[in-house]
Amino acid sequence: MTPTPVLNGEMRMFRRICTLLGAACLSLTLMAPSAEAATVDYMGTLDVGGCSGSLMRMPTSEDGDRAFVLTNGHCYEGTWPVPDEVLVDKPSHRTFDLLDGEGRPVATLQTVKAAYVTMTGTDIALYQLDMSYEQLERKYGVRPLTVSAQRPAKGTDIRVVSGSQKKIFACDIDQLVYRVLETGYMTKDVLRYTSACDTGSGTSGSPVIDAASGQVVGINNTSNHEGGQCTQDNPCEMNRDGIITVHKGIAYGTQTYWLTTCIGPHNHLDLGKRGCLLPKPDLRAAAR
Repeated sequence: MTPTPVLNGEMRMFRRICTLLGAACLSLTLMAPSAEAATVDYMGTLDVGGCSGSLMRMPTSEDGDRAFVLTNGHCYEGTWPVPDEVLVDKPSHRTFDLLDGEGRPVATLQTVKAAYVTMTGTDIALYQLDMSYEQLERKYGVRPLTVSAQRPAKGTDIRVVSGSQKKIFACDIDQLVYRVLETGYMTKDVLRYTSACDTGSGTSGSPVIDAASGQVVGINNTSNHEGGQCTQDNPCEMNRDGIITVHKGIAYGTQTYWLTTCIGPHNHLDLGKRGCLLPKPDLRAAAR
């Protein structure tokens, strides 16, 4: 899923030709092989029973680590976490359909726990499976997606890949929004898409993929259906001055690079890790 460089042999041949032709090399340069963008298809995406999701690894994940599945917090099978609530290491025996590049189901995956679930600050449910990345690829020929460790930029060319709807939406990141409000929930530093990504219902949890790198930069999580203000399925935006605006028909994704700041060796979620950006459980509330 990474750009393909020009082959070394081709590059050497090209340089020899340029040496012989001198200035005429300019026209050859325009025709020279160039790096290709990543191929974005359904490989590693999931149908999550009314939502979408993805088989996911972090930049530090190893092949022998138990694999992660990533979707939205509001796609969690239990009671939704209330505002300011964070769920950690909850037993889960949920099943998901894993898709190949053509969008065909190739396996049913079994979770062992919901490692992290929240709808505060972000909208994330991170599950751990009973199989490693190596086992999954060897048995089913499916590779995971990788979460980017970088915050995406305005103007990034993205693909929103819905395993449940079998649709791939193409657009750009229009803005990174200070806050998005929906009912009692608030998400931060949110990806607002250009209007070409009219994701609609059933696409929650879809990975948002940087089209150039093939890495995940977000999770699709909501859109304003009717022009309502800050109500369910009608999120609104709030800027740093507290001014509320509404963008009917526009969809949003929550950031994912936060995850990479909280993962230790062997895919261990470490919320106490220095620099971890994910919201933490309120231990005082849990003790009461």
